[in-house]
Amino acid sequence: MTGAVDKNVLIAPSILSADFSRLGEEIRNVEKAGADWIHVDVMDGVFVPNITIGPLVVKAIRPVTGLKLDVHLMIESPERYVQRFAEAGSDIITFHVESCPSPAKTAELIRACGKKVGVSLRPGTCLSQLENILPLVDMVLVMTVEPGFGGQDFIPEMIQKIRDLKRDFPGDIQVDGGINVETASAAVDAGADVLVAGTAVFGKEDYAEAISRLRTGK
Repeated sequence: MTGAVDKNVLIAPSILSADFSRLGEEIRNVEKAGADWIHVDVMDGVFVPNITIGPLVVKAIRPVTGLKLDVHLMIESPERYVQRFAEAGSDIITFHVESCPSPAKTAELIRACGKKVGVSLRPGTCLSQLENILPLVDMVLVMTVEPGFGGQDFIPEMIQKIRDLKRDFPGDIQVDGGINVETASAAVDAGADVLVAGTAVFGKEDYAEAISRLRTGK
């Protein structure tokens, strides 16, 4: 069932689902189609069972777009790479609370690099794990699939997690995983501010129509 989505919701197409043989063109096309941010999934084959891209790709796409580069680090010990991703042109750097010994120190390092701070958690991680770090971050990314691969189905139980987080966190709530018109409506109704969409945008012929449908729920 679809409903009305807040038209102020931000849409962040994930380049994980783009055609990498023409990545610059793909990014320009989603920008023209009305995207708000560009989401970059960084995986190391350790924290998650897949390997994607690193700072060199972020640096390469930085001149291509004026949109914010929203970089999601699904890697072990992200503190080792924060400065490199910051220097490459990231605007927002999100790390997993499960991936580092001191989330607070990692958040402070991102802030010291002049970047917005995001923290993410796997579907099975309780919100209580964020209690000490929430005052230090600008955004919480709620994973609605297990991180590591695109094209998975949205986990419905995460809707309650979004609602619970909304009560305690005044910053942006981002949702990533299995986003389509129906799940976008449910996520925004629960309190999501930013929707990461991979195949729901890059898997469609008309990017502008796809982004519009995510915003409106129609």
